[in-house]
Amino acid sequence: MSLKNLSLRGRCGLLFLSLVLIGIDQVTKYIVRTNLFEFQVKEFLPSWNWVLVYNEGAAFSFLGSQNGWQKIMFGAIALLVAVALIYFLLRKNYQLIAGFGFSLILAGAVGNLVDRLLAGKVTDFIDWYVGAHHWPAFNFADSCISVGVALLIIESIFFSKQK
Repeated sequence: MSLKNLSLRGRCGLLFLSLVLIGIDQVTKYIVRTNLFEFQVKEFLPSWNWVLVYNEGAAFSFLGSQNGWQKIMFGAIALLVAVALIYFLLRKNYQLIAGFGFSLILAGAVGNLVDRLLAGKVTDFIDWYVGAHHWPAFNFADSCISVGVALLIIESIFFSKQK
């Protein structure tokens, strides 16, 4: 279903979804920061822990050990992505599934941008593992980005029309 004729109100609904998800992201990070010490592990479910870690880089702490320039770069990238996604959500034509994908990616980018602006680092806390093998810790915003990208891939493979 194309959103070509979707009203401004409907498009703003997608932005509202992003705001709600940003709120959830910030609340979950606050709860973790106020209830765990850094590197403290709290078992939640088998193969799932809560652990407070900070990421000063990008995904998987990429460039996290640099002397600070990366914070400005990743913040600027997140801001540019957010502006572009808001423009896409309000002005461009896209399939409904892509609209949800854009909303999720926007929420994740802004959620982590808020951390970078306020603390200079991103709060991560979800620790999934199998045996001794742990996936790098991540957060709700990272999950939004991952699901949003997956929706865009699904839309492009299964729902986009051939010209």
